[in-house]
Amino acid sequence: MTTPFPHEPGAAAGPVPPPECPAHGLGVGPGGLRRFYGPEAERDPAGLYAKLRAEHGTVAPILLHGDVPAWLVLGHSENLHLTRTPSQFSRDSRRWRALQDGSVAPDHPLAPIFTWQPVCVFADGATHERQRGAVTDSMARIDHRGVRRHINRYSNRLVNEFCQDGRVDLVGQFAEWLPMMVMCEILGMPEECNDRMVQAARDMTRGTATAVASNTYVVAALNRLVRRRRTAPADDFATWLVEHPAGMTDTEVTEHLRLILIAAYEATANLIANVLRMVLTDPRFRARLSGGHMTVPEAVEQTLWDEPPFTAVFGRWAVGDTELGGQRIKAGDALIVGIAPANTDPVVRPDLAADMEGNRAHLAFSGGPHECPGQDIGRAIADAGVDALLMRLPDLELAVEESELNWIGNVMSRHLLELPANFAPHSPKDDELSSTGRRRPPRDDSEMQSRVPHTTPAPVPVGVAARTRQSHAGGEQTDASHQGASVGRIPQQRRPAAPARLWRAVTRWWSGY
Repeated sequence: MTTPFPHEPGAAAGPVPPPECPAHGLGVGPGGLRRFYGPEAERDPAGLYAKLRAEHGTVAPILLHGDVPAWLVLGHSENLHLTRTPSQFSRDSRRWRALQDGSVAPDHPLAPIFTWQPVCVFADGATHERQRGAVTDSMARIDHRGVRRHINRYSNRLVNEFCQDGRVDLVGQFAEWLPMMVMCEILGMPEECNDRMVQAARDMTRGTATAVASNTYVVAALNRLVRRRRTAPADDFATWLVEHPAGMTDTEVTEHLRLILIAAYEATANLIANVLRMVLTDPRFRARLSGGHMTVPEAVEQTLWDEPPFTAVFGRWAVGDTELGGQRIKAGDALIVGIAPANTDPVVRPDLAADMEGNRAHLAFSGGPHECPGQDIGRAIADAGVDALLMRLPDLELAVEESELNWIGNVMSRHLLELPANFAPHSPKDDELSSTGRRRPPRDDSEMQSRVPHTTPAPVPVGVAARTRQSHAGGEQTDASHQGASVGRIPQQRRPAAPARLWRAVTRWWSGY
């Protein structure tokens, strides 16, 4: 099956709807190709995926903003090949033929997404290994137990702000705030977490008229942080990047901090909102969760299959002429990793209503060498945050009809605008208390980070520090492998013996975190 883009010189013209056809002005563009933007794509993305799959198979030609041609990869195995084969499909957007021939202008609506930047997501080979190695090594130093304690504390603090009202917008008052509070702590800039930062982070991903100003605000805050950490190191993520043997420049550190902050914020805010929507709208889901037949982590994993926080990732660019899913891909063609359609591929999910029961074969965090390195932090924020919320407000009920919920969408994701809910009013709770009502033992504000005293790492060969392990499942990188690689340098990351782990788990449960 081949479907050449009709825009290309010498390509055969495809069928064009007649002037009176209602397809005009909606989801169909030149050559009869479907638009991956506009009302149809935003209103019913699942329906669009189904049409594309029926018309073209596992790889479909589509049109981006301005009717610029690209390929959307729909099949699960095809997406795995796309993400795991950088020798064929590069992340360097400068390869895009449409950029080289001027078809895509610098002010294109998707420019903030595809414009090349000095970060690992736009790099391949040795550059990617060096930059990505610094990120994954620093991720491995995060104390996950400290993170969960902070998530619980911040969740209770947010609930305290509306618990007496009996009504809440779970998106604007909870899901959009918790990830930013936690990520600012991890990065080392808790003082920057305010209304403006939350608004700027969400605004940057929507392609609005104020997106540039929002980006400037975020970058300025991160630049201040990097300058501070050059002269006053601390036990936080920014310092670990600054002092990593990879020798990152201030610009590289700032850009990677921005990437991590915005990607983690956007993905986790969407994930929390989607989990809560499923809890409030699906009676079977709520019953299984409240009845103990499903844990919150299992609920999160099910949501990652059904409503992934990022529906697609743009993009990959063909290094040379090749074939994928029966389509002839030309050098310089743009391809989109179809996360949501891959998760509903009939080959891997013939029954979409079936529970996935902890199956992590979804592509919610992409795959291959560019798989999200912070996915476990995102899961932790969603797991602990939703659990803390439901613990405080077990009687949450949707305040409107499900059909009244609204989303705003773009190429990469769908954002639930509001999730209004009602509940019986409660008195505020001391956010220093655990869920059992016992006061937590005293701790300092640095517990979010590693408890290892700050030391400047000794220089090591960059290739060794940056190299990451590959899993047996075809080369995907996992957080576990990075943590294992860091055990020798970070003693507290070693797992204690089984009896000690069991006793620690019991005491944490008894203390409520």
